[in-house]
Amino acid sequence: MNFEAILENALAHVESAFAWFQALVLTPSVLIQLAAILLALLISRFLDRPLQRMMKRILANPRIQGSLRQIAQVLTTRLWLFVWILLLVLERELTEETLVGSHLISAAISLVTAWLIIRLAFKLIKDPLWARKVSVVVWTLAALSILGLIDSVRSAFHQIGFQLGESRFSLLTVVEGILALVAFLWLASMIGQFLERRISATNTMTPSLQVLMSKVVRAGLVVIAIVVALNVAGVDLTAFAIFTGALGVGLGFGLQKVVSNLISGIILLLDNSIKPGDVIALDETYGTINALHARYASVITRDGTEYLIPNEDLITQRVENWTHSSTDVRLKLPIGISYTSDVRRAMELCLEAADVVERVSKHPTPRCLLIAFGDSSVNLELRIWIADPSNGVRNVRSEVLLEVWDRFHEHGIEFPFPQHDIHVKSMPEPVSSVLASKSERES
Repeated sequence: MNFEAILENALAHVESAFAWFQALVLTPSVLIQLAAILLALLISRFLDRPLQRMMKRILANPRIQGSLRQIAQVLTTRLWLFVWILLLVLERELTEETLVGSHLISAAISLVTAWLIIRLAFKLIKDPLWARKVSVVVWTLAALSILGLIDSVRSAFHQIGFQLGESRFSLLTVVEGILALVAFLWLASMIGQFLERRISATNTMTPSLQVLMSKVVRAGLVVIAIVVALNVAGVDLTAFAIFTGALGVGLGFGLQKVVSNLISGIILLLDNSIKPGDVIALDETYGTINALHARYASVITRDGTEYLIPNEDLITQRVENWTHSSTDVRLKLPIGISYTSDVRRAMELCLEAADVVERVSKHPTPRCLLIAFGDSSVNLELRIWIADPSNGVRNVRSEVLLEVWDRFHEHGIEFPFPQHDIHVKSMPEPVSSVLASKSERES
């Protein structure tokens, strides 16, 4: 093994690398650009604290709420990156007018911008999976731009495609369309959430109208986002005309229930028959409407179970809305006493028991009626009113009946229990003698 040859070969590689470094890096143009990048970084970090204090004073304004406040809070922690990018852009404009050049500053702008977008994506995008995907896409585009391969990749993607009618769709068109669609849908979702909160805070609209307006705004934003994304990607919308007939047939036959539920949801919102917060009963489901969606209504029962009831069922079936026009609900509590008890005193005790329970309304006042004379009891009926059926019905029944129980026992009012007297008649003599003789013969 010739160590001298290996050493000479290694020294030759080191000299070549140093020559490359000296020729491409240790040049006045590169050094000036590196110094400009470092200077912009130091200035941005120096201005970070004063800018954050200024943003905190702005955020102290109570008028800034909702998504705008959330975005401002996220941007506050990244102000120095905005300043750094702004300074780099200014330095690039200055260096382009001289012989220094700006290729290194342009690369730094791309890297810092990509870094900023990724950091904001992780803050604004709540789903970590989507945030990771956005970061990969942004870094890929930044790397291709820095390496100068973005045009080559675009040209290669443009060569791959297919013909549809008179229009040609390339892989580049598909990729740009998907990226633009995701970006505009995300932006539409953010704007929709902001407008939905503004609509919900409006006191001049009914809850049903607020839900309807929110859904119309969201649907309109989604449609606008799709159209704008296709236009950005350069897609001619007339190319999709051939799919219109098939789509109509699919909606007419395959999506009958879906379309029916959508139309039913719009009808429910327009006629204001049910709205969020109403207490309804449908078949065996009793609960409070949590939200009205395009396809179904969310109903939460007292035991915490959430039922998703299709809107069509709320239109075609019989629905009990306990709070449609008023929250006052009357409950009837059947009570039976024995025939040996004082009926009038028992009725007074029932009214006293109802007055003790807080949830029982004082107006209208509770009433106790004598309903009928039963086989084993005198049947009374205590009628009470409550103003909060959303808090449950059986629990207030239980409270009132417990108070009745205590008062009946204190005042000697007896509860009846069914009694049946059985009289056994003696068998006729001839029959009994025949049976006796038969049993003797068998024995």
